[in-house]
Amino acid sequence: MNKRQGGLHDVRFLGEHKVIEIMRRFFEPMPTWVVPFGDDVSALPITGDGEVAVLKTDMLVDKTDVPRGMSLWQAARKAVVMNVSDFAAKGVAPKAALVSLGLPKRLLQTDVEEIAKGLNSGARQYGAYIVGGDTGEASDLIISVHLFGTAKTNTLMLRSGAKVGDIVAVTGFFGKSAAGLQILLNGFAASEDLREVLVSSVFMPQARLSEGLALQASNAVTASIDSSDGLAWSLHELARLSKVGLVISALPIASEVKCFANFNGLDACELALYGGEEYELVVTVDPKKWTSAEESVEAVGGRLLPIGKVTRDPQILLDVDGEKRAIEPRGWEHFKSPHCALR
Repeated sequence: MNKRQGGLHDVRFLGEHKVIEIMRRFFEPMPTWVVPFGDDVSALPITGDGEVAVLKTDMLVDKTDVPRGMSLWQAARKAVVMNVSDFAAKGVAPKAALVSLGLPKRLLQTDVEEIAKGLNSGARQYGAYIVGGDTGEASDLIISVHLFGTAKTNTLMLRSGAKVGDIVAVTGFFGKSAAGLQILLNGFAASEDLREVLVSSVFMPQARLSEGLALQASNAVTASIDSSDGLAWSLHELARLSKVGLVISALPIASEVKCFANFNGLDACELALYGGEEYELVVTVDPKKWTSAEESVEAVGGRLLPIGKVTRDPQILLDVDGEKRAIEPRGWEHFKSPHCALR
């Protein structure tokens, strides 16, 4: 067990979520805040008619977030996608981004150009612009993106709000990023075509912004979260903040993941539930408005997959052929999860 002077645990023991919990104890809540600590974004009023500024920041670090084989262009683009995905979960269109860069001295001019191109590509793909930022020297590459948008207070899809009887749904299948990382980090085998699909999910993630905006417009969603920390963790967060339970009866495992897991003797359920680094939306939907939600997502080229129900019993369970077992509250977590290999 790792300890520091005075018997206090270091951050490797605490993990990211405990670190954030500790930090929050010392932050004085803003009297006029709209979204409390613990959701995907922050928001504060900017007019008297309910319009709010929506803010998000997320950081990508070379050593922990960039696996071997990922280009600087892809890494910079991913830093934007990570933030956009959280906006998607709230049903908010991003408008502008500030970027803070920590650059090691070893980087070449061509490297800097690739980072700039990747940032611009990620922003423009989702309708935003890079409008400024900061640069400084660092021992490792750090790309910190700060996203800005606007919305009406009553249109934000928060993590809280799920009600008993609601349908639990997702915008895609899970496990591809986890499988891709197994190939990149641990040398697991896959056919050329399968490897391309799985590794691409790591190198070129896609935020579900169109789906998020469509869901918001449908007025059918009662709670919503981005799944970048893993499906299991996302389910637990929705349940915890909504004070409900969930029963998952149709685990959304990608067919490619089933094939990969079968060939390598791995557990496909484990990859789908606990992998992380995926940017699907996990939502709860009013059953009376399901058709509206489903049709809205399909109209923008997406899909909405029902996977379970919201229950009164405060447990998160996986129901397979009538046999129920607990879904553990774990997923990707900084300080605890394994680092990516250096490029």
